[in-house]
Amino acid sequence: MVVDDNPIVRAALSGSLALCPQVRVSAQAADGREAVSLARRDRPMVTLLDHRMPVADGLSVLGQLVAHTRVLVLTSDASPQLIGQMLRGGARGYLVHGAFDPAELHRAVLAVVAGQGWLSPAAAAVATATLREQADQERARRDLAERRRLAKSRYGLTRREQEVLSQLAQGLSNAAIAHRLMLAEKTVKNHLQHIFAKLGVASRTEAVVVWTGQR
Repeated sequence: MVVDDNPIVRAALSGSLALCPQVRVSAQAADGREAVSLARRDRPMVTLLDHRMPVADGLSVLGQLVAHTRVLVLTSDASPQLIGQMLRGGARGYLVHGAFDPAELHRAVLAVVAGQGWLSPAAAAVATATLREQADQERARRDLAERRRLAKSRYGLTRREQEVLSQLAQGLSNAAIAHRLMLAEKTVKNHLQHIFAKLGVASRTEAVVVWTGQR
Protein backbone atom coordinates (compact mmCIF):
# COMPACT_ATOMS: atom_id res chain seq x y z
CA MET A 1 0.00 0.00 0.00
CA VAL A 2 1.21 3.48 -0.89
CA VAL A 3 0.18 6.26 1.50
CA ASP A 4 0.83 9.89 0.49
CA ASP A 5 -1.41 12.93 0.25
CA ASN A 6 0.17 13.96 -3.08
CA PRO A 7 -1.42 12.04 -5.99
CA ILE A 8 1.62 12.67 -8.18
CA VAL A 9 3.91 11.06 -5.59
CA ARG A 10 1.53 8.11 -5.20
CA ALA A 11 1.48 7.61 -8.95
CA ALA A 12 5.28 7.86 -9.22
CA LEU A 13 5.85 5.36 -6.42
CA SER A 14 3.26 2.96 -7.78
CA GLY A 15 4.76 3.22 -11.25
CA SER A 16 8.24 2.54 -9.90
CA LEU A 17 7.07 -0.47 -7.90
CA ALA A 18 5.26 -1.84 -10.95
CA LEU A 19 8.71 -2.36 -12.50
CA CYS A 20 9.58 -4.82 -9.73
CA PRO A 21 8.08 -8.23 -10.62
CA GLN A 22 7.90 -9.36 -6.99
CA VAL A 23 5.79 -6.35 -5.92
CA ARG A 24 2.15 -5.46 -6.53
CA VAL A 25 0.54 -2.25 -5.26
CA SER A 26 -2.77 -3.36 -3.77
CA ALA A 27 -4.02 -0.04 -2.42
CA GLN A 28 -3.37 3.68 -2.19
CA ALA A 29 -4.38 6.13 0.53
CA ALA A 30 -4.27 9.93 0.73
CA ASP A 31 -4.21 10.31 4.52
CA GLY A 32 -3.54 8.39 7.71
CA ARG A 33 -7.16 7.62 8.52
CA GLU A 34 -7.79 6.09 5.10
CA ALA A 35 -4.54 4.15 5.40
CA VAL A 36 -5.64 2.54 8.67
CA SER A 37 -9.00 1.57 7.17
CA LEU A 38 -7.39 -0.01 4.10
CA ALA A 39 -4.72 -1.75 6.18
CA ARG A 40 -7.39 -3.40 8.31
CA ARG A 41 -9.28 -4.51 5.21
CA ASP A 42 -6.46 -5.58 2.87
CA ARG A 43 -3.60 -6.47 5.24
CA PRO A 44 -0.84 -5.39 2.82
CA MET A 45 2.54 -6.95 3.51
CA VAL A 46 4.23 -3.54 3.35
CA THR A 47 2.96 0.02 3.59
CA LEU A 48 4.93 2.97 2.27
CA LEU A 49 3.96 5.72 4.71
CA ASP A 50 4.38 9.46 4.31
CA HIS A 51 4.40 11.63 7.43
CA ARG A 52 2.95 15.05 6.58
CA MET A 53 -0.65 14.38 5.53
CA PRO A 54 -4.08 15.90 6.21
CA VAL A 55 -6.67 14.34 8.52
CA ALA A 56 -4.05 12.17 10.29
CA ASP A 57 -0.28 12.26 9.79
CA GLY A 58 1.96 9.24 9.53
CA LEU A 59 3.25 9.28 13.07
CA SER A 60 -0.22 9.54 14.61
CA VAL A 61 -1.44 6.37 12.86
CA LEU A 62 1.77 4.36 12.96
CA GLY A 63 0.75 2.39 16.03
CA GLN A 64 -2.51 1.32 14.37
CA LEU A 65 -0.84 0.45 11.09
CA VAL A 66 1.87 -1.80 12.50
CA ALA A 67 -0.83 -4.08 13.88
CA HIS A 68 -1.81 -4.96 10.29
CA THR A 69 1.20 -4.28 8.05
CA ARG A 70 4.94 -3.72 8.03
CA VAL A 71 5.64 -0.02 7.65
CA LEU A 72 8.38 1.54 5.56
CA VAL A 73 8.37 5.29 6.15
CA LEU A 74 8.96 7.27 2.97
CA THR A 75 8.93 11.01 3.58
CA SER A 76 10.82 14.23 2.95
CA ASP A 77 11.33 14.87 6.68
CA ALA A 78 14.80 13.75 7.76
CA SER A 79 14.71 15.27 11.24
CA PRO A 80 16.37 13.06 13.88
CA GLN A 81 13.38 13.50 16.18
CA LEU A 82 10.88 12.13 13.65
CA ILE A 83 13.19 9.32 12.56
CA GLY A 84 13.63 8.24 16.17
CA GLN A 85 9.88 8.42 16.87
CA MET A 86 9.04 6.37 13.79
CA LEU A 87 11.60 3.67 14.52
CA ARG A 88 10.58 3.45 18.18
CA GLY A 89 6.95 3.30 17.07
CA GLY A 90 7.52 0.15 15.04
CA ALA A 91 8.51 1.27 11.52
CA ARG A 92 10.68 -1.35 9.81
CA GLY A 93 12.50 1.15 7.61
CA TYR A 94 12.92 4.80 6.71
CA LEU A 95 13.67 6.38 3.33
CA VAL A 96 14.01 10.09 2.56
CA HIS A 97 12.60 11.51 -0.68
CA GLY A 98 15.35 12.55 -3.05
CA ALA A 99 17.92 10.29 -1.39
CA PHE A 100 17.08 6.98 -3.10
CA ASP A 101 16.52 5.62 -6.60
CA PRO A 102 13.96 3.06 -7.84
CA ALA A 103 16.38 0.19 -7.40
CA GLU A 104 16.91 1.04 -3.73
CA LEU A 105 13.16 1.41 -3.23
CA HIS A 106 12.64 -2.08 -4.63
CA ARG A 107 15.37 -3.51 -2.39
CA ALA A 108 13.93 -1.74 0.65
CA VAL A 109 10.43 -3.11 0.07
CA LEU A 110 11.68 -6.65 -0.46
CA ALA A 111 13.88 -6.41 2.63
CA VAL A 112 10.91 -5.35 4.76
CA VAL A 113 8.81 -8.18 3.29
CA ALA A 114 11.56 -10.58 4.35
CA GLY A 115 11.36 -9.28 7.91
CA GLN A 116 14.47 -7.15 7.69
CA GLY A 117 14.91 -3.41 8.02
CA TRP A 118 16.08 -0.72 5.63
CA LEU A 119 17.41 2.68 6.65
CA SER A 120 18.59 5.63 4.64
CA PRO A 121 21.97 7.02 5.78
CA ALA A 122 20.23 9.76 7.79
CA ALA A 123 17.96 7.26 9.51
CA ALA A 124 20.85 4.86 10.13
CA ALA A 125 22.81 7.65 11.82
CA VAL A 126 19.87 8.42 14.13
CA ALA A 127 19.36 4.73 14.93
CA THR A 128 23.05 4.37 15.77
CA ALA A 129 23.00 7.48 17.94
CA THR A 130 19.86 6.24 19.72
CA LEU A 131 21.45 2.88 20.49
CA ARG A 132 24.60 4.62 21.71
CA GLU A 133 22.53 6.93 23.93
CA GLN A 134 20.60 3.98 25.37
CA ALA A 135 23.87 2.16 26.06
CA ASP A 136 25.30 5.25 27.76
CA GLN A 137 22.17 5.63 29.89
CA GLU A 138 22.27 1.97 30.89
CA ARG A 139 25.95 2.26 31.76
CA ALA A 140 25.23 5.37 33.82
CA ARG A 141 22.45 3.54 35.68
CA ARG A 142 24.78 0.64 36.43
CA ASP A 143 27.52 3.01 37.58
CA LEU A 144 25.12 4.84 39.87
CA ALA A 145 23.86 1.57 41.34
CA GLU A 146 27.44 0.44 41.94
CA ARG A 147 28.36 3.75 43.60
CA ARG A 148 25.37 3.46 45.87
CA ARG A 149 26.23 -0.12 46.72
CA LEU A 150 29.80 0.86 47.55
CA ALA A 151 28.66 3.88 49.53
CA LYS A 152 26.37 1.72 51.60
CA SER A 153 28.92 -1.04 52.15
CA ARG A 154 31.97 1.19 52.68
CA TYR A 155 30.42 4.08 54.53
CA GLY A 156 27.24 2.64 55.98
CA LEU A 157 24.92 5.17 54.37
CA THR A 158 21.21 4.51 54.82
CA ARG A 159 18.87 4.57 51.84
CA ARG A 160 17.57 8.00 52.87
CA GLU A 161 21.10 9.32 53.22
CA GLN A 162 21.88 8.01 49.74
CA GLU A 163 18.80 9.78 48.39
CA VAL A 164 19.83 13.05 50.03
CA LEU A 165 23.36 12.71 48.71
CA SER A 166 22.10 11.95 45.22
CA GLN A 167 20.06 15.16 45.26
CA LEU A 168 23.05 17.06 46.63
CA ALA A 169 25.12 15.79 43.69
CA GLN A 170 22.61 17.45 41.36
CA GLY A 171 23.45 20.82 42.91
CA LEU A 172 20.23 21.23 44.88
CA SER A 173 20.04 23.37 48.00
CA ASN A 174 18.86 22.00 51.33
CA ALA A 175 15.47 23.61 50.76
CA ALA A 176 15.16 22.09 47.31
CA ILE A 177 16.19 18.66 48.60
CA ALA A 178 13.65 18.92 51.39
CA HIS A 179 10.91 19.84 48.92
CA ARG A 180 11.77 17.05 46.49
CA LEU A 181 12.05 14.34 49.16
CA MET A 182 9.16 15.76 51.20
CA LEU A 183 11.29 16.28 54.29
CA ALA A 184 11.76 19.12 56.72
CA GLU A 185 14.80 21.25 55.90
CA LYS A 186 16.15 20.58 59.40
CA THR A 187 15.92 16.85 58.69
CA VAL A 188 17.97 17.32 55.53
CA LYS A 189 20.62 19.19 57.53
CA ASN A 190 20.75 16.34 60.04
CA HIS A 191 21.14 13.79 57.23
CA LEU A 192 23.97 15.83 55.73
CA GLN A 193 25.78 15.96 59.08
CA HIS A 194 25.56 12.17 59.31
CA ILE A 195 26.70 11.83 55.71
CA PHE A 196 29.72 14.09 56.23
CA ALA A 197 30.70 12.11 59.32
CA LYS A 198 30.40 8.75 57.59
CA LEU A 199 32.27 9.87 54.48
CA GLY A 200 34.93 11.66 56.49
CA VAL A 201 34.44 14.97 54.68
CA ALA A 202 33.81 18.52 55.81
CA SER A 203 31.91 20.07 52.92
CA ARG A 204 29.18 19.49 50.40
CA THR A 205 31.68 19.53 47.55
CA GLU A 206 33.84 16.84 49.16
CA ALA A 207 30.77 14.70 49.79
CA VAL A 208 29.76 14.94 46.14
CA VAL A 209 33.29 14.06 45.00
CA VAL A 210 33.27 10.91 47.11
CA TRP A 211 29.74 10.02 45.99
CA THR A 212 30.52 10.37 42.30
CA GLY A 213 33.67 8.30 42.63
CA GLN A 214 36.09 11.02 41.62
CA ARG A 215 38.37 10.51 44.58
